[in-house]
Amino acid sequence: MTNLILLVHTERWILRCRLIPLTHSLLRWTMLRVRCLRGGSRGAEAAHLIGAMLGRAVNGWVQRTLQSTSSAAAAQPQHVVEEEHVTEPVQQECPVCSYNEWDPLEEVIVGRAENAHVPPFTVEVKANTYEKYWPFYQKYGGRSFPADHLKKAVAEIEEMCNILRHEGVVVKRPEPLDWSVEYKTPDFTSSGMYAAMPRDILLVVGNEIIEAPMAWRARFFEYRAYRPLIKEYFRKGAKWTTAPKPTMADDLYDQDYPIRTVEDRHKLAAQGKFVTTEHEPCFDAADFIRAGTDLFVQRSQVTNYMGIEWMRRHLAPTYKVHIISFKDPNPMHIDATFNIIGPGLVLSNPDRPCRQVDMFKKAGWTVVKPPIPVIPDDHPLWMSSKWLSMNVLMLDEKRVMVDANETTIQKMFENLGIKTIKVNIRHANSLGGGFHCWTTDVRRRGTLQSYFH
Repeated sequence: MTNLILLVHTERWILRCRLIPLTHSLLRWTMLRVRCLRGGSRGAEAAHLIGAMLGRAVNGWVQRTLQSTSSAAAAQPQHVVEEEHVTEPVQQECPVCSYNEWDPLEEVIVGRAENAHVPPFTVEVKANTYEKYWPFYQKYGGRSFPADHLKKAVAEIEEMCNILRHEGVVVKRPEPLDWSVEYKTPDFTSSGMYAAMPRDILLVVGNEIIEAPMAWRARFFEYRAYRPLIKEYFRKGAKWTTAPKPTMADDLYDQDYPIRTVEDRHKLAAQGKFVTTEHEPCFDAADFIRAGTDLFVQRSQVTNYMGIEWMRRHLAPTYKVHIISFKDPNPMHIDATFNIIGPGLVLSNPDRPCRQVDMFKKAGWTVVKPPIPVIPDDHPLWMSSKWLSMNVLMLDEKRVMVDANETTIQKMFENLGIKTIKVNIRHANSLGGGFHCWTTDVRRRGTLQSYFH
C-alpha cells in the first residue's frame, strides 16, 4: 500500500514539475513506467526493475531524484547500454533443402564402394535377388565383393564425384567403415554391407533429413557411416529424424517365403505377399520418390504398410503420401521403375507398368517409357536389374547424369530437350544402383510446390 501511495503521489509531482529540469533518475523511472504500460518483454523487464527499485529504496527515492543533473548524467551511459542493447540470434541459412527430384542441384551425398561386403545370404536377401546369382551369395556372403571389381567401382565413383564438382555441385561422402565386423543384437547376428547407396537410407524432405529404418539385417548399422554428416547438417539448422528402428527379429520376415521362379514372384506380388511382414514398421528411403507436396511410395520387399503409415503420419498435413504399385516380380526401390524427372514428367518402366498410370495422366503428367537398356547380359548385376539405365540423377530440369554406355536413353533425353552428362559406372552398377541410388540430394534450389492435382 505504501508503494502504491508513493507511486500516485510521484505521478502528481511529475505533472506539477514540468518546468523543473528532471534528474536522470526521474527520467529513468518515467521511461521504465512507459515500457511497463506498453507490455511485452521490455515491459516485463521494466516492471521487474521498478519493483526492485521501490523495494530497495523507498525511504530515499525522493532525495535521489533531487540530486544534481550533472551527477545523473555521469551515471547515464552505463544504464543506457545495459537496457537498450538487445540483440536477436542470427539465423543461418539451412544447408538442407530439397523438395523434389529436379530443382537445380547444389549439394549431394555420394556413397562409397570402399570395403563393401556381400550381405549374408539370409531369407530377406534371397527374396530380393534372382536365382542365377544365388551361388554368388552362397560363396561370398559375409565376405568382400571381388577385389578387382570393387577397385574399378571405387574409381568410377571417384570420377563421378569429380564430374559433379565440375558441374558446380558440392559433394559430401560418408565415412569409410569396416563392414566385415560381425555384430549381434538380442534378435539376430550379422555382418555389415556398405555405405554405397545413400538414397536407400536417407530421405530429404524440405529441410529435414529422415533416416530410414531399413529391412535387411546386414544394413542395420549402415546409418553409422552417415552420422558425422547428419550431425554437421543438424548443427547448421537442419531437422533430423530417425524412424523407429525395427528389431529385425524373425517375426519381421516370412521364413517360408516361397520363391524359385519369376512366375512365383509375379504371383506372390500380385497377391500382395512379400518377405517382410507387418510385425513392425520398416522401409527403405528409396521406395519413396518426391514431387513437392506429394510423395509416391510402393509396398515392396523392404517397405511394409506400417512403415508407409509411419511416414504418412510423420509428414502430414503438409505432404501427402500416395501408394502406387507395379507389375513387378521383385519390387524393391522405386527409382528404377518410376523415376520423376521434372514437373509432371516421369519415366515409367515398360517392363513394370504402373497400375495407377491413369491417375498421373488425368493429372496432366507426361509418362515416358524409356528404351530397353543396352547393358550386356554377361555383365554381373548381383543386386539389381538392367533397368538401372533409367536410374538417373537430374542436375536440374535441363541436365541429367546418365550412363555413358546407354546410348539409347541418351537419345531419349536429347529428344526431350535435356542435356546428358555422361559418366561410366558399369562396375558400380553391380553393387546395386545407378546414379540416383548412389546419391542423396541434400540441397536443391527451389521452393515447395504442388505438382499433382
